[in-house]
Amino acid sequence: MARNKYPEVTVEKILEVAQRLFLEKGYDGTTIQDIVNELGGLTKGAIYHHFKSKEEIMDALGDKMFFDNNPFSAIKQRKDLNGLQKMREVVKINHADTSRTEISRQSISLLKNPRILAGMIDTDRRLIAPFWLELIEEGKRDGSIHTSYAKELSELLPLLTNLWLAPSVYPASAIEMFRKLSFVRDMFDNMGVPLIDDEILDIAKRFFEQIETEN
Repeated sequence: MARNKYPEVTVEKILEVAQRLFLEKGYDGTTIQDIVNELGGLTKGAIYHHFKSKEEIMDALGDKMFFDNNPFSAIKQRKDLNGLQKMREVVKINHADTSRTEISRQSISLLKNPRILAGMIDTDRRLIAPFWLELIEEGKRDGSIHTSYAKELSELLPLLTNLWLAPSVYPASAIEMFRKLSFVRDMFDNMGVPLIDDEILDIAKRFFEQIETEN
């Protein structure tokens, strides 16, 4: 068989089809064969050449959707916002992306998979924490943030929000998750980074209730 000269095109096509099917049928309702059937001639072998499992496809899709519409990039040049306001805006932009929010909701159960969990921790450490650090440092310069632990908080923030608040990792009801988020808010407030305002709390509360209702 001729070697694929453009593997990145194949990967893009697989992720595009997977995203559409996951949103239409749900992650659990979509099979690898469903994805193959929509790929216009690509075989199941072509998928497994790039992804070992459906879980890997979801993992890659989450990264792709983030970087295709990176909220940190969206606010980077905003001159009307200080560092703290930019941090809050990142949270709100991220939630406003309904497709990504739905994919994130569906992927919560995948965190039971140790490989997926380890991959997310690595992504948070290498890619997400540096974005938060840049905004915390900007807030320190403009006076909206007052902390001596910029790097530590930038690393802790994604760990707490992506893992500690994930009910598949730390089982919790909607009320318990909201209490945990309130704890995170108070902790960051006391550390000089008052990131979580009432609007973000309200967004999170609705999200937690949705997760609980659907599970």
